Amino acid sequence: MALIRDLAVQFAEMLLVLALAPGLVGLVRKAKARLTRRRGASIIQPYRDLLRLIRKEVVLAENASWLFRVAPYVIFAATWVAAALVPTFATGLMFSWSADLIAIIALLASARFFLALAGMDVGTSFGGIGASREVMIASLAEPAMLMIVFTLALIVGSTQLATIAGFMNSAAVGLRVSLGLALFALIIVAIAENARIPVDNPATHLELTMVHEAMVLEYSGRHLAVIELAAALKLLLYVSLIACIFAPWGLAGPEAGLAAALIGVLTYVAKLAVGGVLLAVFETAIAKMRVFRVPQFIGAALMLGLLATLLRFFSGSL
Repeated sequence: MALIRDLAVQFAEMLLVLALAPGLVGLVRKAKARLTRRRGASIIQPYRDLLRLIRKEVVLAENASWLFRVAPYVIFAATWVAAALVPTFATGLMFSWSADLIAIIALLASARFFLALAGMDVGTSFGGIGASREVMIASLAEPAMLMIVFTLALIVGSTQLATIAGFMNSAAVGLRVSLGLALFALIIVAIAENARIPVDNPATHLELTMVHEAMVLEYSGRHLAVIELAAALKLLLYVSLIACIFAPWGLAGPEAGLAAALIGVLTYVAKLAVGGVLLAVFETAIAKMRVFRVPQFIGAALMLGLLATLLRFFSGSL
């Protein structure tokens, strides 16, 4: 019975992140519309868009290879697994032993690799431009993410998310400058990895400055639906990661009952709502920057992560 219960809780978490991901995207769009004094679409509009795309016929380019057809499912699978590994409403789940920050970074890198290959597969100019810019962003974002992981590992002594959440939820953490630097670096990485403003504008499709949208212009039908769902899962993953590390309140323990799990779910939904509204406020208050300034923006995250690691390494109390 214990095995069945653990499997059910793990499966519930996987379904939870899958169900909430489009809603988070809809919340960000709705909040941005209200902040700019527009009515905006409903929060459930992304769900309708996904259903509409699934019903549509897939149109493939004549020179599209098998990689172009397989890539959406590989990207979705890697992103879904990475999002499900992050503790959302409870710790000590059945696969929590694999919820390692380095493993999550590797899964996201694999998804990015296949997305870049799919963008270049058809041979269009937009796909090549988007893939090259995606790799450029990754070359700075991944080292910054590793610096953040090193900082957390030096403080907590582990890269397991359950251990990090438990430590950050205790009184032993205190106020640390290195954690503040790591938080700002993680926010910058999250914005860059999800191609949000000021790095990219997810609402545009016809600009030479686009990154993510340029790689998926040739997709349609269920392939595009799977990729859009994977992008929503990636956004939810980073919000969940920030909440798990820096705001691990309300997480149910390994032996918690149903009431604690429900409280954890409600707390997690509230964290997602706060994160979505804050993202909308940030995107409304700032303009998109030029592509040539993006390396400076992400480079700031790399320097913050490096400073956090060095500060923690040379001064254990900070």
